[in-house]
Amino acid sequence: MGTASTPVVHRFAKAVETRYWRPGTDYLSVIASAVERLIRDYDYVAVSEKALSTALGNIADEAALEPSAAARRLAGVWMRTVWGRFLAYICHMMPATIMRLREYPESAGSRHKELVLRRAGLLHALKHTSEGGIDVVNLPGAYAALPLVYAQREAQAISDAIRLRTGRRPGVLISDSDRTFSFRNLHFTARDKVAPGIHGGWGFVAYVVGAALRLKARATLVAAAGVNAPIGDLLDICELADHVRGHGAGRDVWEMAQRFHTAHTGVTWQMLESIPHKPIVIVRERRMSRLKTPRPPRPQATSSANL
Repeated sequence: MGTASTPVVHRFAKAVETRYWRPGTDYLSVIASAVERLIRDYDYVAVSEKALSTALGNIADEAALEPSAAARRLAGVWMRTVWGRFLAYICHMMPATIMRLREYPESAGSRHKELVLRRAGLLHALKHTSEGGIDVVNLPGAYAALPLVYAQREAQAISDAIRLRTGRRPGVLISDSDRTFSFRNLHFTARDKVAPGIHGGWGFVAYVVGAALRLKARATLVAAAGVNAPIGDLLDICELADHVRGHGAGRDVWEMAQRFHTAHTGVTWQMLESIPHKPIVIVRERRMSRLKTPRPPRPQATSSANL
């Protein structure tokens, strides 16, 4: 009787530390140099979208904005009361997160909501964090990183830069830590501008539904180049990379402020440059065969008359 084998995929990830990427950083050269001695063909190179946006100068200074009445209401009643006392429990948030929502900074928060209203619209501004892919963590002062405008082009440019420098052909993924939720073969997320196979643009509804139902949640694939894998596998790789990369200065503005012992908008470029940053993660797959022995046929029942 023969045996059958099924492939088992093991993934190994290594975060690559670089200097902090200020606006104007030659990120293509930095990435190619950082992975030159580490990658092989068919590896995956996952790069943080936020780091790319910062290097490209795709950021906005929220301090220059005058918040509207709608932005003030979002930062006040909506965040502190609706999220802090109702939606947070529906979404199964941790007690520390709930307390931070109840203490949402009204002044800086109003300016942040104003930026989201202008750039992404109300449906995204109703979300509690990373609204419309706009993120303020790991940035100084009141700066916010915006979603990449041409993410697919950036992924291809990174792939080309690595190939020219190393001769290798890894797959390149640009990922965001914002959650993509999955129900069977349906993958959806709050933000716009995501990779094919993910339904984006659902705004805060995506987060509330996904978190309330405790659906499988992974980091979001924004764009990819040189890959030929199912979207579910690519989301798994993005999530692994996000876990290995860590949180830099903190998971949110509260942790970032606590780390540097300053106000929410008191973080400087120099402070951020003083800590390790790992915007690049290399993921390698190893496929192994697991033998499966078919179960033997069940013996036929024998009546006592035939014994």
